[in-house]
Amino acid sequence: MGLPQNIALFDELRRQGFAEGENLTIDPRGYGLRSDQFQQAAIELAKAGVDVILAGGNSAIRAAQHATASILILGITDDMVGSKLAVSMARPGGNTTGISLLATELDGKRQEILIEMVPGAQRIAALADTNTTGSQQQQTSEDAARAHGIELLINRVSEPKEIIPAIDAAMAAGAVALNVLASPLLFAHRRVIIERSSALRLSAMYQWPETAVEGGPAGYGPSIVQLFRDVLSRQLIKLLHSEKPADMPVEQPTKFQLVINLKTASTLGLTVPPSILNLADEVVE
Repeated sequence: MGLPQNIALFDELRRQGFAEGENLTIDPRGYGLRSDQFQQAAIELAKAGVDVILAGGNSAIRAAQHATASILILGITDDMVGSKLAVSMARPGGNTTGISLLATELDGKRQEILIEMVPGAQRIAALADTNTTGSQQQQTSEDAARAHGIELLINRVSEPKEIIPAIDAAMAAGAVALNVLASPLLFAHRRVIIERSSALRLSAMYQWPETAVEGGPAGYGPSIVQLFRDVLSRQLIKLLHSEKPADMPVEQPTKFQLVINLKTASTLGLTVPPSILNLADEVVE
């Protein structure tokens, strides 16, 4: 619960008049779970009669939907409508609304930036979570890389223990860079990915710009802290005031940041081209 985005969320709730221990109770039992634990946690939360379930990622949102058709669900995931978690963006229907992250489009943009960061690369790898990234998305990424004359290796994982072997396999196959695709699992284990890819001198691109500040070479997308503080908090307050999620539009991020960590890039022996540095919203030195 001490993650920066959660701190930002609850700080904003407090500012808006919802304070834990006064008029807000936070049930922590859903934090830090494996995907195979989501269903049981959702059932327990539904039985507890909470007012709102906050869920991140397809698996968690789907588990909550299976557990209850009446408790309000606020989700943040890659593609709310494409994953059939909501009927439409404007009118999601059912008991679920939230944020849809434009993940497919952003994964492609990250790949383009990564290709430009490592000029001359012949092979790069994508680290994909099979619980999140579909075959069509993977094919789109492969086609986009091929258009640049680059072979894209798709290294798939479905649980934490598979992450390091997947990165090792990418390196063994000749990849010189790693596009870490949008995924709650991969975000939760970003420290492992940062450390292993750095040990192998693999340049890596991450979903959230904050990950570059934490030590990844680069991150492009919306700020997760900003989304939780400014968007998710506003949606949650509406739900706490009994607004119906069926009529509350699913929102998408509108602000995107590119953060480059030059210190990390230097340790990897990577010279970031001026064209990328000129695009960056923040450069960590």
